[in-house]
This record gives sequence, C-alpha cells and structure tokens, in this order.
Amino acid sequence: MKKTRVQGVFMRGRDLATLNLDKGNSVYKEVLVKDGKNEYRMWNPKRSKLGAAIMKNIRGVNIKKGDKVLYLGAASGTTPSHVSDIVGKEGYVFCLEMSARVLRDLVFVAESRKNMFPILADARSIDSYKNMVPECDVIYQDIASPQQTDILIRNCDEFLKDGGYVYFAVKSRSIDVTANPNKIFQEVEKRLKSHFKIIDKKRLEPFKKDHMFFVLEKKRVLNK
Repeated sequence: MKKTRVQGVFMRGRDLATLNLDKGNSVYKEVLVKDGKNEYRMWNPKRSKLGAAIMKNIRGVNIKKGDKVLYLGAASGTTPSHVSDIVGKEGYVFCLEMSARVLRDLVFVAESRKNMFPILADARSIDSYKNMVPECDVIYQDIASPQQTDILIRNCDEFLKDGGYVYFAVKSRSIDVTANPNKIFQEVEKRLKSHFKIIDKKRLEPFKKDHMFFVLEKKRVLNK
C-alpha cells in the first residue's frame, strides 16, 4: 500500500483503501487486503462521493486522526465507515440519518466501530440532536434535498468550529430536476462564498452523474 496526500487514505495500484479499524469485517462487501500486520479495506469510488472526489484529485481533504466529524446523511454507513477508519480510535463520527429503516443497517455497522454514533434525526431540525453533538472539526454532508445548502449552513453555524472543514456533495437533480446542473452549481457556489472559503470543487463524473463536490473552510470570526 502506498500513502496518498490524503491522511489515512492509501493506494493499491489505482484503487483507494483505508486501514481497517475493525479487522476481519467488511461493511459493504468490499475486499479486505492484508499487508504485513495491517489490514486494508478497498474503497469503491462508485459507492462513495468522497472516494470519487479523492480519485478526481480534489484538494483540501484534511480529515485527521482524532477529528470529530458530523456526518449528515450517513445512510447505511458506506462512506462513514471509511471516515471512521481515517479518524481512528481517537476520533468520533456522529452519523445523522433520518430514515429509521436505513439507520438499522448503520447501527449494525456501528456495533463493532466504537467511534461511530448513529443518530436518528432530520438535519433540518437541529434542536432534536444538538445536545448529542459537540463542536466538530469537520462536517460532511450528503443529503438529497432542495434545501441542502441551507441545511449545511445552519449545521455549520451550530456545530463547526471556526476554521473547520466542510465536505459537501451537491446533487443538482435533488435541488431542481429541470434545471441545468451547471446553473445549479453556480448558484450553490455563490451562496457558499458568503460563509466559507472554497478550497476546491470537482464534478464527480464518471463516478456520479450531475454531482459537484466542494471542499470548504469555515471563515474565522475575528475578535472585535
């Protein structure tokens, strides 16, 4: 395995991998690879927008060991489990999902990954979970909603530390199925600029159609 410029992410040939925090167990039938005393989980970019963005050489992915991550739209845990590998035993991944049916699969994943904390909640209703989530180093959002940008901004105002990082998967068809995706992405970017420094952005084709992935940094509040 070769290290990449993204901490905690490795390459085997042309394929991504993370060091398996839960040795012997896979999450979504991904291949496990032994390398000396280590075991790695292969990371399928077609199943993960973060994986796709890394494959597209996006800049600024800065999730570190020990980070606290709020993951909005955790679904059944595919990408959150790789984030769990990256932050390690010292880190935390607070996994928010609004579907009780999907959360059951996420809970199963989290049973053997002690740094993952499933939360059944709607990301539009911050009051329902704000007592469960501390100030975080990173917010990751992958939510199919016309209000996905507003949801991100409100959660960052509530939970993200100044200078914290944001990873935002924008689904144009979830915002407006009839509009040109490029126009949607331009409108989203304009809104984001008032709250964040945009470090990089990438379209996710060929892995995901009509998706844009943003890497953002929360603007620091200067002391008056």
